Amino acid sequence: MASSGMLLAGVDIGTLTCRLLISRVTVDGKLTEVKADRRILRLGEGVDHDQMLRPAAMARVIETLQEWRAVINAHKVDAQIAVATSAVRNARNRDEFLRRVKQEVGFEVDVISGEEEARRTMLGIRSGLPAGVTNILGLDIGGGSTEFILDRAGKLPVLRSIEIGVVRLTERMLQHDPLTVDQIQAVRDLVCQEAKRAMAALGPLGDVTLVGTAGSITTLAAMAQKLSIYEPIRIHNYWLKLVTIKELEREILAKTIAQRRSLPGLEQGREKVVAAGTLILSGIMEVLGFAEGLVSDVGLREGVLIDLSQRRCKA
Repeated sequence: MASSGMLLAGVDIGTLTCRLLISRVTVDGKLTEVKADRRILRLGEGVDHDQMLRPAAMARVIETLQEWRAVINAHKVDAQIAVATSAVRNARNRDEFLRRVKQEVGFEVDVISGEEEARRTMLGIRSGLPAGVTNILGLDIGGGSTEFILDRAGKLPVLRSIEIGVVRLTERMLQHDPLTVDQIQAVRDLVCQEAKRAMAALGPLGDVTLVGTAGSITTLAAMAQKLSIYEPIRIHNYWLKLVTIKELEREILAKTIAQRRSLPGLEQGREKVVAAGTLILSGIMEVLGFAEGLVSDVGLREGVLIDLSQRRCKA
């Protein structure tokens, strides 16, 4: 292997968003991005209702994966991996989807558990932390589930995954437009209940820094700064305060889906689920006692490549 590391490609097939990352990864886990892409494809729409992936959603994802297949081939990578998370995990017709991806795209997809998703997410988060941040609670709010990763120096990580995500909550509990007071309170109650369960497993958190990753928290960081275009350098390692999140929450909840589209920093396609993401984040921070959190623009997709690099080095 060259001293500059291996050129690796990873695809993350999420419930709301699919992500591509081609990166050079060194033996010590440092990543140099070569090509990246992300698409809001809503693979998990309707899955919470009947545990079935919709034909239109599968078609959207497969079309994008075919496009990315050509990109990966053009870069002549040393190795590649594709992973799927909550929507595919929970779908009764997941074998049909996985078979189609293999036949029509050529990817063997690794359907990872919530705990494994959390572990690889932590690998990604750790690769981008600023100096001095050691003991952390990683928080990954996804479309179908939310992962907690408590990682203290010299101790085994504590991983917890809860079946609350922005797509799942929106479809199950936030269907009115505009939202009603009762709907909002029901979500707050559910998030509080699940956060308390997670807290019981995690234990005291006075010595840790909250680090959030994935689209909900990075979107709120962009909205807090009123960014007209997404700027990773201004998102990554940004300190997002709970008081700011609550201000954004009031603004988001007061608007219809159509009205949210004009909010600065809100990514197109996220206007329907941003309310759920904000309620999940603010509720968790309140229950766990965090007044602020560090925003990470790296997470699962980077961790997937670091994990692949580690396994290839051991082989």
